[in-house]
Amino acid sequence: MAVMKWNATGKFMCATSVARATISDLSDLRGAMYAKNLERILALLCEKSDVSYSPAQEYDERFNALRGYGQLPRGRERREQELSNKEIAAAVFGLVATRPSWAGHVAIILEGLRPVGGAGASFFEAATLSEAVGVLLTNETARKSFIRLSVTVAETGVNSNGGAELVYEHDGKKRIAYFVPAMASSLLQPGCEVVYDPDRDRLPASAMRGMSFNQQFFQDLAVECKWARLIPVAPEGDGSEYDEEEAKQSLWRKLGVIPGSRFLNMAADNHITWPGEATLVKFDGYHFVLMPRTKDNVQSVHMDLMANRLDDGSATTVIRRFLSVMAWCDDNFATLGFGWSGNPVPVPVAKPELAFRTTPHYIFDRKMPSTPAARRALALYREALNAEHGALISYAVLNYYKIIELTQRDRGATKNWFRDNFAYARRLVHLKRSLDDFDKLRGAIEPHEYIYKSCRIAVAHAGKDSESDPDDAKELLRLHAAADIMQALARHCIEVEFKISDCRFDGT
Repeated sequence: MAVMKWNATGKFMCATSVARATISDLSDLRGAMYAKNLERILALLCEKSDVSYSPAQEYDERFNALRGYGQLPRGRERREQELSNKEIAAAVFGLVATRPSWAGHVAIILEGLRPVGGAGASFFEAATLSEAVGVLLTNETARKSFIRLSVTVAETGVNSNGGAELVYEHDGKKRIAYFVPAMASSLLQPGCEVVYDPDRDRLPASAMRGMSFNQQFFQDLAVECKWARLIPVAPEGDGSEYDEEEAKQSLWRKLGVIPGSRFLNMAADNHITWPGEATLVKFDGYHFVLMPRTKDNVQSVHMDLMANRLDDGSATTVIRRFLSVMAWCDDNFATLGFGWSGNPVPVPVAKPELAFRTTPHYIFDRKMPSTPAARRALALYREALNAEHGALISYAVLNYYKIIELTQRDRGATKNWFRDNFAYARRLVHLKRSLDDFDKLRGAIEPHEYIYKSCRIAVAHAGKDSESDPDDAKELLRLHAAADIMQALARHCIEVEFKISDCRFDGT
């Protein structure tokens, strides 16, 4: 067997040859196929699959991704664990990913594809595509009848990806076993293979990338697997493929990650004292992680919901309490931005890339509003939008209310305007969810009274009639529901009361 190694340029080179024919008795020998050895073998088999060669680092990344998704043995202590046929199949599927870092995800998609018409219509009755590859690795008869396997992870149905065609000979005739996502249950029934047409029955993307494996690929791979299991050899390399993973595991232990962790990850725009590296912080009995700003990520806070026994809302309240204390200590701003939850480890929050609203033909013909009140109305509306963008929902609510106050003589008239115009908000389809939440929150209180007492007074005052707490997640959700409605009504007021158009070129 030709043992291949990487040379200085990243290409393959032949280092030694092993004369297998001289081995007369293999009965006492027992080897195994190891992940690192398989990585080299697959790289060699794919050497001519494209006009350009793939560097060694690409296959390292693919196998790291496979380990990360549990498709290959994880950890240095399992470096000498023999690979199963299922794991070898997963490594083959990992070659299909256009981006090496997606190899693990792609392997999961492809291994679960099911044969159209059920196992009875499949290649050697394989129940999944992974099993079909396992048959090709172990069954010489199957390999002789096999012609080609073509796979893709493009979108092949509504919210589903992946498809495969396995071409083979049976009774002197060419046949095709089609594989589709498991959710396509109607195609998995016996007999469906007779009428199935992938060009008609699939909903493909407008462009599809794929990869094909021929008979020679699986013949060579099967031979390599056979000899690997006959001749005991050590795993190739020095184990450095585990260095990055071990460094991550060490960091995660330092940051309090445990089995079953589920982290909430939140952006935290601020100008307060912040650690220069990921740091575990204790605050009033709770533990969370602070991560610094980097070239690609914003400053962020990460809390393990399971370890702290909190839900998302309660956790964000605790984080805001922490930011409030730090803002007081440093006398500077600190806001909590967007985020998500569910990761088993803290995940840095990427810098947002806001979409730009551009046009190749910019047409603008507007004048400044003629009255001071109209100019103030637009200023308040812009300030309210800015407050929402900066996570200052209390000020957004207050400014939307102030726009209505500009048009009315007193407090009672302002409340009556909300009463008389609330039906306009109910006609807006995009407000349905906010209106449902708003109605549940106000209960039996009339909408205009709720807006005045529980929104306007609540955010503008801090006396006995107001208990609004801008750190409380439930309070912020309540104000957001009201703000959505008040924004629509404020915009309606500006259009009706001040006669201001939202057209950029109406000449007014």
